[in-house]
Amino acid sequence: MRRIHFDSVKGLTLGASAVLIALLFVTASRPLGGMAGAPSAVQDNRAPGNFYLRDGDRVVFYGDSITDQRLYTTFVETYVVTRFPRLKVSFVHSGWGGDRVTGGGGGPIDVRLRRDVIAYQPSVMTIMLGMNDASYRAYDAQIFNTYAEGYRHIVSTVKSALPGIRITLIQPSPFDDVTRPPQFEGGYNAVLVRYGEFVKQLGEREGFAVADMNAPVVAALGKASAADADRAQKIVPDRVHPGPGGHLLMAEALLKAWHAPATVSAVEIDAASKRVVQAENTSVTGLDDNANGVVWTETDNALPMPVNLNDAVVALAVRSSDFVEALDRDELKVTGLSAPRYALKIDGEELGAFSKLQLEKGINLAVLPTPMAKQAMAVHELTLKHNNVHFARWRDVEVPLETDPSSRKQAAIDALDRLESDLIAEQRAAVQPKPRRYQLTPQ
Repeated sequence: MRRIHFDSVKGLTLGASAVLIALLFVTASRPLGGMAGAPSAVQDNRAPGNFYLRDGDRVVFYGDSITDQRLYTTFVETYVVTRFPRLKVSFVHSGWGGDRVTGGGGGPIDVRLRRDVIAYQPSVMTIMLGMNDASYRAYDAQIFNTYAEGYRHIVSTVKSALPGIRITLIQPSPFDDVTRPPQFEGGYNAVLVRYGEFVKQLGEREGFAVADMNAPVVAALGKASAADADRAQKIVPDRVHPGPGGHLLMAEALLKAWHAPATVSAVEIDAASKRVVQAENTSVTGLDDNANGVVWTETDNALPMPVNLNDAVVALAVRSSDFVEALDRDELKVTGLSAPRYALKIDGEELGAFSKLQLEKGINLAVLPTPMAKQAMAVHELTLKHNNVHFARWRDVEVPLETDPSSRKQAAIDALDRLESDLIAEQRAAVQPKPRRYQLTPQ
């Protein structure tokens, strides 16, 4: 997509930050240039139920360094792409470290909004600001009034420039006063909670969606600290910037505000009668039961959310939350089995052995290293790649070279846009449903 260019500020420094995680598995859009993967007759492009995003949406994530980490934002993008592989939604990550409602290192607020939001003509915008605005001190009414006035200015400016835009306001993520003592009476997070109440009230008055990224993370920090005090401190290691585990919980909060469904797929099979009892968000064919066990082919319309629980801190954060139950249910139930225990294979890969009772009650495949999880991991890697290319185009070329007279500058920007478009096309091709062969073998 060729962007509209606006005047920006001079003298900005170069910088790049690496995304911190490649996702593996969990336990207990319209792109800038094009879209790969045409819809099939099996499923149309609409998200089910009342999910917030719509076919054709472009989402801009706006905020300070916590958004600039590109973690909760890329987790959200990967969830949307893997859960709704035919939904055409694109994502632009426009966080800038140090920002306040008045702007910051990327320029004054009106420059930031024109260049980094309005230029992309989004249909959806998220805003998370406040960590820097409250100045890391006890509540001060004058400082708060600057925040409130500036926040209202952001909302009115965007609404005026983009009539009909749907905005999600995000209550500021926490300063960690849970795993370490507060630095002053009451603690800084209590100040952020007051700022978050203003954000919530503004959202309610404006009819916006509102996501609380503070209370759920604080609750998880409390549970994590009780379970493993040392590791819990690493969920938000510097008390301000969450690591991947904290960002995963923040992504969950935003997705819940968008009414994201928990179910990847749900299958129930009666092996005795060779009958498919339930097939939600999937198709099941070729069901057969013989002396060698039960076999069938399943083509899911979605993939599980890939999360790296090889990282002990991420694992602790997930165990201290309801992430799996709320967002990642890939359920398999098999009744009518004769043997006491069965090995489960998918596409020839053995995933474990389960008792007859476990299979009757149901297992969550999203917690296993299935071929579907590996496919989702590959999708997330492409999410990270295209966002890294966009970051380089924006922060290392467009902004710092804004006044450079070189005739090659625009050619470089256009080339990076095309590269990002290619990566998005790869991402959307990689996420498309594939038939998987299931086999339960008696042990």
